[in-house]
Formats: sequence, C-alpha cells, structure tokens
Amino acid sequence: MVIPMKKPNSVCGSKSLFMVLFASLIGFVCPACMQDGHLNILRYTTKTNFDSNIRTVRVPLFKNSTFTPGGGAGQGLENELTLAVIREIESKTPYKVVNGNAPADTELSGSIVNFSKNIINRNQLNEIREAETNLAVQIIWKDLRTGEILSRPRADLNKGTPVALGGDPNVQPDTTPVLVTSLTSFIPELGQSITSARKTNVDVLATQIVAMMEIPW
Repeated sequence: MVIPMKKPNSVCGSKSLFMVLFASLIGFVCPACMQDGHLNILRYTTKTNFDSNIRTVRVPLFKNSTFTPGGGAGQGLENELTLAVIREIESKTPYKVVNGNAPADTELSGSIVNFSKNIINRNQLNEIREAETNLAVQIIWKDLRTGEILSRPRADLNKGTPVALGGDPNVQPDTTPVLVTSLTSFIPELGQSITSARKTNVDVLATQIVAMMEIPW
C-alpha cells in the first residue's frame, strides 16, 4: 500500500521564511538604533546634519557697504540677501528664525562687501555679449549663550583657536568673519540681464551660507 505524501504547504513555508527574515532584520537594525531615536547603519544616519542644541537663530538685516547715495546695482541687496537666508534657514534646517531683538541661541550677521560686474565678451557692435557678476559677503555666526564664534573656518577648528566658551571674560573669541562669494555669468542675447544674475547670486549665497551651518563631518 502506497501512502501518498502531502505536498508542503507553500503558505506556511512563506510565513516561516518571512518570520526568519523579519527576525534577522530586527536583529540587524536594533543595535543600530541610537538613544535619540535615530538609526546609524554602515556610517549612514537619520540624524540631522545640524546641531540639535541650537533651536533659534536671530538674523539682523545684513549691512551693505556697496550702497552709495546715488543708488546703483548694489542697492537693496541687503534686503534681498537677508530674506533669502531666512527662507533657506527655515526650509533647510531645524532652526527657528526670531525677529528683531528677541532672545535667541545664536545670531547670524552679515555684511555685503562687494557687488561688481565684469564684461567677458562684446559683439561687433561693441555691445555686451557675455558678462558676469560677483557678490561677496562676510558672515559671522555667534553662539549668544557662550560667545563662541560658530562660523570660524573649519580649518581653524583643529588649531586650538581660543573662543570664549562658557562666557569666560578672560578669553576673547576669534571674530574673524568668513568670506562667502558667488560668481554668475549672464548673456543678454539670451534674455538674461544683470537683474537675473543678481538674483542668482543672492540665491547661491543663501544656500552656501546655510550649508556652512551644518556640523563638520
């Protein structure tokens, strides 16, 4: 008498395989869980690139040393750049921008030191075929709680440059500003102008400034 063999239950087998894979995944992921709830796997992490000890940033209106009483291409740049930086901070960082003299953890101040136009090429009628604009700003990001200058060049962070940690009155912070520049070209024949180049300068600078606020790797 031949006893027929039952076919393996494919559903049960799939469930068992799923449970094994699930248990293996849990065993792999759990050790990577950090105490703050973020994951850290193969040197990749879900943790933010910004200092979680900082919650608020005060951004006063940038100064503009390129402004002249007669106006000019640099007029109003301080308003445009300040607003662009504020938008970038609130959209790309966990920090909250506070207004005026409201209490804040840090303060980001800037001074526009250059806005210039250089002609690269002219056509046969001596009209501008291609030109470029250069926008430069000096930035200082200061921790108002300790007096530490957070915007020091990253190369200086390993040189032991003294900072006023803990508000020590005997230690003067290094207040050297960081120079950030943006160079943009424009071609009038393609409908571009110094106005469009200026906006690009502002947007690029705002992105660079906020990127500097990230924690160094």
